[in-house]
Amino acid sequence: MIVVTGATGNVGSSLVRILAAAGARTTATSRNISAADVPDHVPHRRADLADPHALRAVFDGAEALFLQNGGPSAHLLNPRDILDVAEAAGIRRVVLLSSQGVATRPDSQSHGAVALAFEDAVRQSGLAWTILRPSGFHSNAYAWAESVRTHRTVAAPFADVALPHIDPDDIAEVAALALRAGDHDGHDDHDDHDGRIYELTGPSATTPRRQAEALADALGEPVRFVELTRDEARAHLLRLMPEAVADTTLSILGDPTPAERRISPDVERLLGRAPRTFADWAQRYVAAFR
Repeated sequence: MIVVTGATGNVGSSLVRILAAAGARTTATSRNISAADVPDHVPHRRADLADPHALRAVFDGAEALFLQNGGPSAHLLNPRDILDVAEAAGIRRVVLLSSQGVATRPDSQSHGAVALAFEDAVRQSGLAWTILRPSGFHSNAYAWAESVRTHRTVAAPFADVALPHIDPDDIAEVAALALRAGDHDGHDDHDDHDGRIYELTGPSATTPRRQAEALADALGEPVRFVELTRDEARAHLLRLMPEAVADTTLSILGDPTPAERRISPDVERLLGRAPRTFADWAQRYVAAFR
């Protein structure tokens, strides 16, 4: 059995669908349960990573764990306690959804240090492990959904700064490969993902202005682009996240490092195809913007 944490998120929900379609026995977990979020035949259990000892009942009988690093709430979690409970329950393999920021922003408390604490705990856990370090997600564009639906407008800073964002569905496919490593009923030709760190990016860099154009193409209607100043964007982000997270996010979006601009070959090497573009993602998820 495979336990998927964060099963209602952009990566987790896709991963549950992929595993279920492949016939893998899967348990979906999240802090909040909505029946619409997982396939009907997949058990969906309430589980809070902030309460590790309550996870034992969810982990019992599982062999593999997809663990998210907690995102904005990561600083509230104790990864070592989570992994101790996982090992005691019989889990032998963990795939961690980490962050590219561990390598590119190691001095950032929000994007580097907290994610690194999860990675260190995984590496020292004694379990077989694989770490995924994705770039920004295509699905971050959901932040524009309301303004596109109501005004056919995208407002964003740094209109022409390009980054190689990734499709969460591609992350989920890579996670599924690693979780099923050694499962000879699966179709994975890469049996050994143990001890590997994969950097996951899209196939090319794209800008916010180009993303707005891709949404317009998917909708079949014009979408206006409005460039925000850094201060305007910061004021908006501060309504959604702590100051340190907002400032580092703006630094990545506006002044990315060479490593943050780099296109990784890992998705294509692992999946045998190019990563999906933002335009691909927009076509599949356009309903959210109609």
